[in-house]
Amino acid sequence: MEVKPGYKQTEAGIIPEDWHAERLADIGRFSKGLGIKKDESLSGTIPCIRYGEIYTHHNYIIKRFNSFISSDVAKTSQKLNIGDILFAGSGETKEEIGKAVAFTQQVEAYAGGDIVILTPKSTNSTYLGYALNSPSVIRQKASKGQGDAVVHITPHSLGEVVLPIPSQSEQSAIAMALSDMDALLESLNSLIAKKRAIKQATMQQLLSGKTRLPGHKGKWHTKQLGELSEIRSGGTPSTNDKRAWSGEIPWCTPTDITALNGKKYLSQTSRSITKHGLRTSSAELIPKKSIIMTTRATIGECAINLVPMATNQGFKNIIPSNQIDTEFLYYLISIHKQKLTCLASGSTFLEIGKKQLRQITLFIPSSKEEQADIANTIGDMDSEIEALNRHIENKTFIKQAMMQELLTGRTRLI
Repeated sequence: MEVKPGYKQTEAGIIPEDWHAERLADIGRFSKGLGIKKDESLSGTIPCIRYGEIYTHHNYIIKRFNSFISSDVAKTSQKLNIGDILFAGSGETKEEIGKAVAFTQQVEAYAGGDIVILTPKSTNSTYLGYALNSPSVIRQKASKGQGDAVVHITPHSLGEVVLPIPSQSEQSAIAMALSDMDALLESLNSLIAKKRAIKQATMQQLLSGKTRLPGHKGKWHTKQLGELSEIRSGGTPSTNDKRAWSGEIPWCTPTDITALNGKKYLSQTSRSITKHGLRTSSAELIPKKSIIMTTRATIGECAINLVPMATNQGFKNIIPSNQIDTEFLYYLISIHKQKLTCLASGSTFLEIGKKQLRQITLFIPSSKEEQADIANTIGDMDSEIEALNRHIENKTFIKQAMMQELLTGRTRLI
């Protein structure tokens, strides 16, 4: 590969000529955390990090703690120094092994077992928190992981990882730019959490009739779901019948619902069946603008299908009558998940049947116009949350691009 002027080829890749490539073993000193048992992780008030939390609760920089130990447990645990880098020493895959986070807070805190600790001599710890999770470094760590069912990485192996190191001032500039972007993403996520909480409270008020929208004074009444809709089942064609698959009818599985990540509408599925598959199985064609709902294992996850489709047997599908607004019913069902789960039964997995669904009682406005207005009000909140989610996705993409540019020196801040 041709190296452009001002850059050089190193073990860490192509980097600016005034940067240098350095092994982690030369950057600082390695040590290991000491075992903090699960039942000890909520035994007191002193912050600690357990290795699994590096995967589940922390990204780049440790900002808050989830576990706290007693002073007695602390006596036999590994105390952290400000600026330490913590690596997950065990994991499920080589791709995730050695995930790193920087400890930069001025608090007393401890590291549990299966954590490898790097105490840097002088390198900016926040810079390391980002650089040690860059794609080129992840590839190096993955190549050094040992094991199959459980993957491990040792301090010695981590010490051989090579990192691009700019000057102290450029490290600080890169760390600040990426930290600022993280702060923006954190504030957006916090805003979404608030919007979701407001939406949930609004749903509880509007869908129960406790709060009425302006212009609506009509009575509400109780109806069974079977009076308001037709309920159809799902089914799976024989997997040995090639004529049943890859046809013109979208065929929904719970995975398709999960992939929506809370979005309301479903217009395409990962698999499809033919008319022959529909005829030769217990699957039923569901008209568009119905509510498809999981009723086996996971209960009450819903979507509104924008095109006619079939589902597998893990669904009961609700075709609303002209008495009920589809979107109003979608939101009404979504606040009754607990009731649905309580009605489910089964020894291998929980399931709810047609008869039980038909008998569920719902409190609804007599006026379909009021139903639609309630659904539109909640829908506006959904739209606002979706717009914020798209904004976060865009900013996350920009941040990843920033990391790629800044941590390789392709874009310089100084």
